[in-house]
Amino acid sequence: MSEIKSSYSEEEIKRMSDDELARLGTEMDGVTVAYRKERFPVEGDPAEKRAARGIGFWWALSVIFGLAFIAVYLFWPWEYKHLAEDGLWLYTIYTPLLGVTSGLSIITLGIGAVQFSKKFIPEEIAVQKRHDGPSDEVDRRTMTALLNDAWKTSTLGRRKVLMGLGGAGVALAGVAIALPLGGIVKNPWKPRAMGIDGDGTLWTTGWTLVEKGEKVYLGRDTGAIAEEHHGHWSTQGVNRLIRVRPEDLDAGAMETVFPMTEDMVNDHDNFDPSRDVYEEQMHSIHGSRNAVMLIRLRHADALKAVQREGQEDFHYGDYYAYSKICTHIGCPTSLYEQQTNRILCPCHQSQFDALHWGKPVFGPAARALPELSINVDEDGFLYADKNFVEPVGPAFWERQS
Repeated sequence: MSEIKSSYSEEEIKRMSDDELARLGTEMDGVTVAYRKERFPVEGDPAEKRAARGIGFWWALSVIFGLAFIAVYLFWPWEYKHLAEDGLWLYTIYTPLLGVTSGLSIITLGIGAVQFSKKFIPEEIAVQKRHDGPSDEVDRRTMTALLNDAWKTSTLGRRKVLMGLGGAGVALAGVAIALPLGGIVKNPWKPRAMGIDGDGTLWTTGWTLVEKGEKVYLGRDTGAIAEEHHGHWSTQGVNRLIRVRPEDLDAGAMETVFPMTEDMVNDHDNFDPSRDVYEEQMHSIHGSRNAVMLIRLRHADALKAVQREGQEDFHYGDYYAYSKICTHIGCPTSLYEQQTNRILCPCHQSQFDALHWGKPVFGPAARALPELSINVDEDGFLYADKNFVEPVGPAFWERQS
C-alpha cells in the first residue's frame, strides 16, 4: 500500500480490497501490529480437527443442558408434596435441577468460547494510540473491513457445525436465563375457579366464598405437621387450622386467623381421625391475602371504639377482625400493642388505630385496614357473615377505595 493519506475519495476506497482496507484501518487508527501468527496456517492440519472436535463437544453439551433445562422447567413435577405423599423426592430436586442444567448450559458455552478463542483466533500483539472525536467515512469503512477480516481469520465462517452448535448454545443459554421470568408474569385480572385463596384476581380472598353462600369460619393456626403412623408420615387426622371461639382469646389479645369452610372442619365435636383436611387448610394459610387479625379489645377500650360509616355492625362485641395485609405495600401487620391499641407493620412502621376502624395514624400507609364482618354461630364459633367490602392489600390502579 502507498503512503497513508489523511483522507481518501470514494473511488479510492472502492478500489481497495478488504485486506488493504484492514491494513489502512489499523494504521489510520494508530495501531501497530507487533506480532501476528495464524493458529493453523496449513489447512487440514489434524491438530485443527482435534481442536474443532473439542470445541464442538463443549457446545454440544451446552445445547444438551439447555434442552434439559427447558424439559425440566416445563415437565418435571413441581407442585408441593408433603412428607406422606408419593413423588416427594422428585419434587424436592426440581429447583436444584433447574439450577444445575441452566448453570451447566452457560458454563459449557463459555468453556467452548474460551477454547475457540485460544485455538482458532490468530495470536496477535497490537498497540494503539488513543484519539478522540467522531469517526469519518473512511474510519467506518475500514472498521467494517477489520470486522470482516476478523471473521475470516477466525475460520468460524467455514465451520458450519461449530457455528450451529455455538448459535444453538447461545440461544438455549438465553432461554435458560429468560424462561423462568415467564413464571412471574401473571395476568392479575384472569380469574380461575374460586377456592380457599380466592380466584387469582387482586380483589378476591378465601373470605370471598361467603358471597358464594358458603359458611366461612375463623381458623387459628396450630402449627401442626405430619405425624408418623406405623413407620410412615401422614397428615390424616392432623389439623393445621381449628375453629375459634370468643373465649379462646384473653382481653387485649390478638390472634391471626384464616378462612375455613365447612368442608375443612375436622375439630372439636366434629373430629374424625380418618379424615385428611391438612392440604386444603395449608392452601388457606398460604393464600396471599387471607390472613386476618382477630383482636379482642379490653372492654373499657371497646366502649370508646369508633365505627366506620356503614360498618357499624362488623364487630362482635369486643372482637374486631382486620386484614393483616398492610395497605402500604402488602407486608404483614403482625404486631399489636394492647396498651395503645395500635396495629404496627414492621416493614415501614405504618401504624393503624384498632379503636378507630383501623385507620392509619403513622407511616406511609394511606388507607385503613379493611375490616371483616364477624359473628358467632349457634355452636359458639366465630365466622365471617360478610365478605370484605373493599379489596385487601396495597394499591392497584383499578382499586376504588
